[in-house]
Amino acid sequence: QVQLVESGGGLVQAGGSLRLSCAASGRTFSSYVMGWFRQAPGKEREFVARISWRGSSTDYADSVKGRFTITRDNAKNTVYLQMNSLKPEDTAVYYCAADRTWGDSYGYWGQGTQVTVSS
Repeated sequence: QVQLVESGGGLVQAGGSLRLSCAASGRTFSSYVMGWFRQAPGKEREFVARISWRGSSTDYADSVKGRFTITRDNAKNTVYLQMNSLKPEDTAVYYCAADRTWGDSYGYWGQGTQVTVSS
């Protein structure tokens, strides 16, 4: 089992940057694919990015490709989401997720961190 805690959210102006972090408990962090999702008010939760067990593969939603970068540090049990060129439509609660498989479902979720981008 793994527990996830996100941090780094906040209020930023359009065009600005934020880096989200997700710290995971446990000794088997490298056994998990890590993902970031977001949910805007009144909308369904959507996929943002994911990274493979050792970081060799990444995947992004089209809406963030070229602006967001997902990385991980297995020595620190942490996954990051660097968000650049932020837009008001990036405003959402951002969730970290983990799963042992490279698929569409994730078994473990964090509590979320709010990102608000002002125009």
